[in-house]
Amino acid sequence: MANLNQSSEDITCQVWFCDEEKVQQIQAELEGVDGMSLILKALADDTRVKIAYALSKTEMCVCDVAKLIGASSNVASYHLRTLNHLGLARYRKDGKMVYYSLADEHIANLVREVFEYARERSRR
Repeated sequence: MANLNQSSEDITCQVWFCDEEKVQQIQAELEGVDGMSLILKALADDTRVKIAYALSKTEMCVCDVAKLIGASSNVASYHLRTLNHLGLARYRKDGKMVYYSLADEHIANLVREVFEYARERSRR
């Protein structure tokens, strides 16, 4: 974790030099990623990230998710709807059951990578 008490002189450049070519290249790559912060905000909630991790492994019904997070089916449904509205999860109905999965393998990979990073970091 960063030392927030460090003086800004220790962690900033002592002279001003901007690599225009590098900055322009990155700026071009950043166009069209406005929704990225919405994805990260959705996953910043502990409950939703647990749900997303579970869904990265397998499709789950609302009841299973509720049991997993130790909450009512209403609370589980709220979090699942949030993930769905943000385009991170999708659902299918099978009779009276509703099953959720992650909407895209990119999201599944992101969640699994962050999970693995957090697990490794906690071992340090």
